[in-house]
Parts: sequence; C-alpha cells; structure tokens
Amino acid sequence: MPAQLGSARHPGGPGGLAGFNTAPRPAAEATLLRCCGSRRWAERIAAHRPYPTLDALLAAADEASYDLSRADLDEALARESSTTAAAGAPAAALTALRAAHAAYESTFGHAFVISLDGVHPAERLDGVLAGIRSRLGNEKEEERVVAADELRRLARSRLTRSVA
Repeated sequence: MPAQLGSARHPGGPGGLAGFNTAPRPAAEATLLRCCGSRRWAERIAAHRPYPTLDALLAAADEASYDLSRADLDEALARESSTTAAAGAPAAALTALRAAHAAYESTFGHAFVISLDGVHPAERLDGVLAGIRSRLGNEKEEERVVAADELRRLARSRLTRSVA
C-alpha cells in the first residue's frame, strides 16, 4: 500500500527538535526541503529557529505554507513524485493507480499529492484512487488550492517524523 503519497523520500532529522534547532543552517534547510520542496519555505522556517516546541515549529511551517507564492508552490509540487509503494497490491490495482496518476499529471502538470495520515494501510490504495478520481473533476485553480493544502499536510507529517 502507498507508504506516503507525494514523495518516496522520508526525511531523517538532525537529532530531534534540539538537533534541528542547533544544526547548521544548510543542514536544517536540507531537512526542511525533504519535507516541502519550496526553498523559500525551508529558508523561512530555518531562519526563525530555535523553536521551543514541536507545536511551535509546526505552526511556523503552516504559516509559511499558507504564504507560498504561485512560484513557490510550483517549485514544491515539481519536487514531488507520484511514486508509491503498493507492495502486495493486485496487478490490476497497480495498473489502475499508474493510469490514474498519469491522467492527473497530464491534466494538472504536477504529481498528485495527498496526505494519508490516519488512513489504515489496507485502505490507502483505495483512498488514493478515490482521491485522484474525485480531484480530476476540479478546475485547475481549484485543484491548486487542494494540492497546496495536501502539500501542507504532507509537510507537517514529514516534519513531525524528521524531528521526532
């Protein structure tokens, strides 16, 4: 089943929140870029260290996500990948998933991103397929808003794992 959508990358943090706060700026930015591919987003969050708590870091990440310009969002989405791990899925399901990803990318020009936090692993493949199918009906600008929100959720999840 898909381990995480939007990217096959799994960030490895520099040693918890304290390590993130004290890491050299380039290392902190590299960790952040594995969470969200916008350089401006990563630079902004790294510049405001130290963060007293994970919640404070996540609030800063959310604020930076909401402030992404069109170019920043394009940059972040361009760094995402629709590659997913669907070990054990039937061949027909994998074919359907590849076709759905191709249709989405052809329509919107970027990888399909979705946060699967809270979704049982056995239900992720169905969730991804349903998400793609429902979002293929969106207008381009509407989908940009949805993709930006899903990217924000993915970044939060990745950031939480990277500094845990």
